[in-house]
Amino acid sequence: MIKNYFAQRVFFLMLVLMLYTGCAGDPTAVEHASSAEPPPSTETVAEPPQVSAADATSLDAWWQGIEALCGKAFAGRLVSNDEVDARFAEQTMTMHVRRCEPDRIEIPFHVGANRSRTWVLTRRQGDGGEAAGVVHLQHDHRHEDGTEDEVTLYGGLSNGEGSAEVQYFPVDEYSRQLFEQHGLPDSVANTWSFELVPGERFSYVMRRPGRHFQVDFDLGTAVDAPPAPWGHE
Repeated sequence: MIKNYFAQRVFFLMLVLMLYTGCAGDPTAVEHASSAEPPPSTETVAEPPQVSAADATSLDAWWQGIEALCGKAFAGRLVSNDEVDARFAEQTMTMHVRRCEPDRIEIPFHVGANRSRTWVLTRRQGDGGEAAGVVHLQHDHRHEDGTEDEVTLYGGLSNGEGSAEVQYFPVDEYSRQLFEQHGLPDSVANTWSFELVPGERFSYVMRRPGRHFQVDFDLGTAVDAPPAPWGHE
């Protein structure tokens, strides 16, 4: 009995030892641990910067305010007092919101009999690129025979610092190079602005250090549309 008892105990212990060793040597234990999926990350992913909704709304309102003037013309007067502009004070000045397309507005600016100037506003709505959601201002200058002036199509992009009443256009790189090529170094610091007070006033303004040019147009009374600007008949 005693021998049988001890033999059974020895057999039992050997069986337990074999089972334990087999589990400890299972290579799939490590594989299962290493192939387990990591826990989901809690790190916040930064979203790409977006155009301010307030900026977009104010630009929309400003653009729509000008569109509302389409087809109409208004008389203006010089309100700045730089001596170099004295000749403008003696002239009849008229702006004519002559052509309006969904993303383009053309506004001829006549000074006396001179019909060489047209302000061109082009809206870039794009696909999120650097120049998307802005307005491009260009000054189209023509000779009486319709040919382009050497200094033409200068201007800049709206800078996002405007409002529903006014938008600012600092000089762009194309314009800087153009001014330098034609001996106009002071103009490389120009900033233009268009200010709109519906039913009251539209202002065209050019500023740079030591220089201010501004013409205010009376929106309270429309005038007869002038002839087409040179080169746009």
